[in-house]
Amino acid sequence: MKILAIDSSGMPASAAIVRDGLLEAEYTVHYKKTHSQTLLPMIDEISRMTELDKRTLDAVAVSGGPGSFTGLRIGSATAKGIALALSLPIVNVPTLEGMAANYHGSEALICPMLDARRSEVFAGIYTYEEDPQAVISDGMSMKILMDQAPVSVEKLCGKLNFLYEQTGRKILLLGDGAVMYRNIIEEILEAPHMYAPANRNEQHASSVAVRALEMLAAGKTETAEEHRPIYLRVSQAERVRKEKLQEAQKAGN
Repeated sequence: MKILAIDSSGMPASAAIVRDGLLEAEYTVHYKKTHSQTLLPMIDEISRMTELDKRTLDAVAVSGGPGSFTGLRIGSATAKGIALALSLPIVNVPTLEGMAANYHGSEALICPMLDARRSEVFAGIYTYEEDPQAVISDGMSMKILMDQAPVSVEKLCGKLNFLYEQTGRKILLLGDGAVMYRNIIEEILEAPHMYAPANRNEQHASSVAVRALEMLAAGKTETAEEHRPIYLRVSQAERVRKEKLQEAQKAGN
């Protein structure tokens, strides 16, 4: 099983090739260039370096959201173009599940957090358990304890405190939301917790590929025509447009 995985949901742009669960190549750039400038050249470079025949790919995995609206559109358009050209299925990996896979096999309660603005984060809570049907070689599979959603930091910390009481598992926090709201977290989160180091705190295409393997085994794929990003919220431009429309309607009445 050979997967091309891409992630452009946040500041990093990342592309990886994973074959039979083993990482063959990964290219990640966290810099001020736009993903439209970097993503395709990165894919071309790792394809060249690994002498990849794209006809041998089995699927394209993409971090589908939430995240930057522009970044998600670029990633989805790239995945759709490759999938259409090669008649491949797309695995639409929720961004926070891909981030949690940075710690595949961990017994901690893994909580990726992305800044959602408006005093909220996009967050999910995950852990790993032994599974005789696991497709990853460590014999562990992801368990979703809270599906990704926009939530206040205060409410999220309350949920984490509750889950610690129920499970006794320490909490692992990662993502730009954990960095941005650390002061609030330290005031509210009573459960034992730790923060991811810099090299495992953000999105990586290789982790998207790991989660995609589990989703593929469960038959969770899409065609290029079916694929859509996972926004969770409408964009700022869409909110402004809606507000102006409502104001115009009120003025007309």
